[in-house]
Amino acid sequence: MLDRLFYEDKGVLLQNLHSVTILGYLAVLFALALLFSHPLYLAGIFLISALAVVTAEVLEKWEFYLKAGLWMALLIMVINPLVFHAGKTILWRSPTLPLLGNVSICLEAICYGAAMGIRLLAVLTIFCLAAAVVHPDKFLSLFSRFAYKSALVVSLATRMLPAAARDLANAREMLQLRGVDYGAGNLKERLKKYSWLLDLLLLSSLEGALQIAEAMQARAFGTGPRSCYRRELRRPRDLLCFTACCFALVFSCYAKAKGYGDYNYYPQLGVLVPHPASLILLGIILGSLALPLVLNWGWKHWPYLRSKI
Repeated sequence: MLDRLFYEDKGVLLQNLHSVTILGYLAVLFALALLFSHPLYLAGIFLISALAVVTAEVLEKWEFYLKAGLWMALLIMVINPLVFHAGKTILWRSPTLPLLGNVSICLEAICYGAAMGIRLLAVLTIFCLAAAVVHPDKFLSLFSRFAYKSALVVSLATRMLPAAARDLANAREMLQLRGVDYGAGNLKERLKKYSWLLDLLLLSSLEGALQIAEAMQARAFGTGPRSCYRRELRRPRDLLCFTACCFALVFSCYAKAKGYGDYNYYPQLGVLVPHPASLILLGIILGSLALPLVLNWGWKHWPYLRSKI
């Protein structure tokens, strides 16, 4: 179960982009999710992020994020109308309650909570996408040229949880093959069985740490200048995707400056589409962000395009 949350090589285009390109794409998505407050723009960013998750073939990972995100979004939609009463469109007013007085539920608070719920889902989807398409080693190699010791520590820390999850699953399966039933017995007996797993996990972690230390010593780590044996190549697909991200960012800043990306929730809901230019800019932004997803389709179904990019 936990293995599904970590990086897996699917062979898709998003995983074969240069680290700077894919990090720029994710950074633009994340920045736009926080920059815009207009519900159409937020829904568009969420849609592009969801399509990117589908393109990356990591629906299992997204399901885990989505379950937690939906409950949190619903909680926001419920709590916000109960604590904020600045809207003019009153849907329901309670009788006088002790200490609370009259509690009013307004349409504006519900709509604002829904928009913030969509923003939360978009952010969680972007984090899910980052975990699925960003290779940890490639990501940390970007910073290893400046602080290779710190990058090594971070790399070991990011590998710790996947390795611990894998060792824990192996230890559990080994004990089950030897006849250990974790569901049988009272609470004390079951806790004792699970304590065996912790002992095995501790032993495997210490052995893994010793092996890493021996490997570092055999490679003479820290005794001289750092050498690099693998370099990422910049290909036409990186230029196309990075240019598309820049286009999306420029037009997003323009839409924000013109006020098309903003929306007035209080004291009364504003006009959803104040000017046709807002929809045109939204289409340009989403079209630019969708270019890597279109290229991914060609990457999978058009070998000639794959050979050229």
